[in-house]
Amino acid sequence: MSSCCSGSCGAISAQFDTRRAEADLTLYKTKGPNPSTRLLRDSIVRAGAGQTVLDVGAGIGAASFELLAAGFSSTCMVDASPAFVAVARREAQARGLAARMSILEGDFVTTAATLPTADAVVLDRVVCCYPHFRPLLEAALTRSSRLLALSYPRDRWYVRLMVAFDNLPRVLRRKTFRVVVHSAAAMEELILAHGFERASRTGTLEWCVDVYQKI
Repeated sequence: MSSCCSGSCGAISAQFDTRRAEADLTLYKTKGPNPSTRLLRDSIVRAGAGQTVLDVGAGIGAASFELLAAGFSSTCMVDASPAFVAVARREAQARGLAARMSILEGDFVTTAATLPTADAVVLDRVVCCYPHFRPLLEAALTRSSRLLALSYPRDRWYVRLMVAFDNLPRVLRRKTFRVVVHSAAAMEELILAHGFERASRTGTLEWCVDVYQKI
């Protein structure tokens, strides 16, 4: 996803519609990757890169496009929004990268077991897309042969305040879409328990960017 969401695929599709996908693509093409994507790309490359990427909640494909340009050979992208998948496929064709990109529609948690493992599993602004992080991270960890890279909202009072204001209109309109802030400590505890260690932590005032390496 290009931002944060939770709920059913129907709620995701309603929030991440064609207009939103086109706007995200235009922004990426004019200004490049957002800060968290840029930091995620650079941190993965510093950790030793690799050949294959599994891009979870890939949105319009910015992280995948950046990593392919940085030296990865292929990427598998998964997103629950049909509109974002359609825009990503079109852009992959326009960039001449379709042969190196597999772009799939669906909920990663329910489809992970059918996907190949990858050198780097990437979740850029995706953990906040799930009300419960454990199923998502456990699925991602099973698909990583080397690196797990993720960006997520910092668990700070000012971020939680921003998230509350962001969610308020949806609550008032009885929308099921929600932004979620999870505990970084709890997520790291789960990742470490699966045999990974943290290779780096960077970020912005709002976003934290972590890369973990399999021990």
